[in-house]
Amino acid sequence: MRVGLVYDPIYLKHDTGQHPENAKRLEAIISYLEQTGIKEQLIPIRPRTASTQELSLVHDEQYISMIQNVAQNGGGSLDPDTVMSSDSYEATLYAAGGVITATEAVMKKEVDSIFALVRPPGHHATHQRAMGFCLFNNIAIATEYALRNYSLQRILIIDFDVHHGNGTQEAFYNNPNVLYISTHEYPFYPGTGSIEETGNGPAKGTTINIPLPAGSGDTEYLKVFQEIIIPATKRFKPQLIMVSAGYDNHWADELALMQVSTTGFTQMAEIIKNLADELCNGRMVFSLEGGYNLTALATSVKATFDVLMNKTTIEDPLGQPTRRNKPPSIDSLTQNIRKIHKLF
Repeated sequence: MRVGLVYDPIYLKHDTGQHPENAKRLEAIISYLEQTGIKEQLIPIRPRTASTQELSLVHDEQYISMIQNVAQNGGGSLDPDTVMSSDSYEATLYAAGGVITATEAVMKKEVDSIFALVRPPGHHATHQRAMGFCLFNNIAIATEYALRNYSLQRILIIDFDVHHGNGTQEAFYNNPNVLYISTHEYPFYPGTGSIEETGNGPAKGTTINIPLPAGSGDTEYLKVFQEIIIPATKRFKPQLIMVSAGYDNHWADELALMQVSTTGFTQMAEIIKNLADELCNGRMVFSLEGGYNLTALATSVKATFDVLMNKTTIEDPLGQPTRRNKPPSIDSLTQNIRKIHKLF
């Protein structure tokens, strides 16, 4: 399997200080990939900057200028969660451009699948607002780029970050060519992502939200992938699968209350890969979103690469959580979603 990696040290220059979303995240991942010998087996793909025209596929031009101006003035806080440094504008141009480059590599058959290890993350960034650590919506920009440049009619975005990707949902809420599926802790930041949010007009039914209760772990995630995501994907028949890969639902991550293990992320990646192999010639683009426990993040990203490379032995050094509470029941949730989306 030819598996690509998009990475560049420019992503470390988005200097957020002691913020949870900091450069140590990528340093930990790259170090672990090197340590385990995985990095040398990957095909390196160099990112480029996204143009203003490409950014404006999703974002307001005045908003783009504002982000540039904040960087030129030395950075600052855009909201209580989201900070910038003087190099953040350049880094985020390379983040959006990196996911576009990843998409180009897959569509041109330079690689079979690819993971863009970029930062800042993107799925909270809306048309004209930075929020939730995100400046530009990397996955949405690359998806819109792919629709316009490769004559695709159906792209699936799977977002398994612990937070709902409100910006990505907004970008495609009226677009029937994109199926957006999100698993997320609920109620939780940013407060969006209820099962009633299903798309608008001709896109009714092409947003599928799976708002999971706190404490959900490998078993619950596997259930929603099997009962909702697999049948919805097979019905949609995507020509390309984009993945907002957030690892902040790991049980060791202190920014959320989920109980997923590295083994659980492995199961999700295997299902996504099987769907891509069956429906769209294996074409998959993973883009990094959240994940703030450095060990959990690095091992889970490495496990994802193992799946993409068809490795059968997956290591889970942190193991399973010791559950303090009884696992939540999600039977009625999955039944309601299947009913709303007619997944029978």
